[in-house]
Amino acid sequence: MKTERIDKILSNHGYGTRKEVRKLLHSGVVVVDGDVCCSPDTHIDPEFSIISVDGETVPLRQYVYLMLNKPAGVVCSSRDGFRNTVFDLLDSRYRAHLPGGELHMVGRLDLDTEGLLLLTTDGALTHRLTSPKTHVPKTYYVRLRDEVPVESQLLITRRFSDGVHIDADGDDGEYDCKPAGLTWLDGCTAQLVITEGRYHQVKRMFAAAGNEVSYLRRTAIGNLELDPSLETGQYRELSSSELDLLK
Repeated sequence: MKTERIDKILSNHGYGTRKEVRKLLHSGVVVVDGDVCCSPDTHIDPEFSIISVDGETVPLRQYVYLMLNKPAGVVCSSRDGFRNTVFDLLDSRYRAHLPGGELHMVGRLDLDTEGLLLLTTDGALTHRLTSPKTHVPKTYYVRLRDEVPVESQLLITRRFSDGVHIDADGDDGEYDCKPAGLTWLDGCTAQLVITEGRYHQVKRMFAAAGNEVSYLRRTAIGNLELDPSLETGQYRELSSSELDLLK
């Protein structure tokens, strides 16, 4: 890892603005690898250096990873002139510069879709999770408008496993989907696992089967499942064990 200025590191870890961090440094309470550090332009390697402030060790992070339970009606965008965005749900400290850079979304969810959304500063992880070449599965809970008889469930399941053809939607043309796993929970609800993310894909897949999605929630990305204790609109940082599930 390349070295970074101590004032930038402390600011990115929640110790205030760069101006406030400089005052902190000048007060003599910051220790780096056993030595008091007073100079804001001191360059250190966050991967190997040990920093403490007022005697407490600073747990250094290279990147930030958030799990958000996205509500319906919130836009997956950094800004929108009319509706709230997912970034409006975050504390101000997560909307500033963070370890690794600025937070960005790992993929998107439709306006009316709820559930698991990841935000991170780790561009390499985002690329791995969203690249069509990696085929990372995304799991959805689906509720349909019309109840589906058992015999029709079997036919739809087979169509999806073969790769259902979906019609064009907006700027996204017609498309043969990759094989998807469909598990019926009852006549109106199902779990769907897909390995791609076309525009309105889940809705278009069920539309091709003659039905309409009335409710949609993403419950997992790869082996990482949405924390059931997170209320709609809540978020938290990933644990190290959860992060391992994505790598």
